[in-house]
Amino acid sequence: MERILVSACLLGRPVRYDGGAKPVGDEVVARWRGEGRVVVFCPEVSGGLPVPRAAAEIVGGDGDDVLDGVARVLTEGGEDVSRQFVRGARLALEAARGAGARVALLKESSPSCGSLRVYDGRFTGARVPGHGVTTALLRRAGVRVFSEDQVSEAAACLRALEGSGASR
Repeated sequence: MERILVSACLLGRPVRYDGGAKPVGDEVVARWRGEGRVVVFCPEVSGGLPVPRAAAEIVGGDGDDVLDGVARVLTEGGEDVSRQFVRGARLALEAARGAGARVALLKESSPSCGSLRVYDGRFTGARVPGHGVTTALLRRAGVRVFSEDQVSEAAACLRALEGSGASR
């Protein structure tokens, strides 16, 4: 049975920067939980950031650029939290590998988990195409990453992996 790494906030855990959660109310996700497929993870908390915490955005690029050291993750007050984001991404990859998860369902627009877009680094609420630090590292390792708006695509990917009999 294929496992799937899922952002803790999408499962109702209050780990977001504002102390809240963003639960995804999808039957497929509920089924995955019941089947024991879900590996719950919050890279920001695992990386050492508290709840609640200052909002952070990637400045100067996206998650790949943070991993490559050419962009940073900063709070609105200017604190550099890149180290915690990179540490959380590495721990997320360890969790995925440890569970054999080759698919992830992560919170869109997050500086860790965004898979299609992230905030633009100016703290105006504007989003730009790009992806977060954890998504970048997972993708580099071959993990397929989807947002909470792509549950059906994630489910199709899981089915295809199971049907192909591809080795881990």
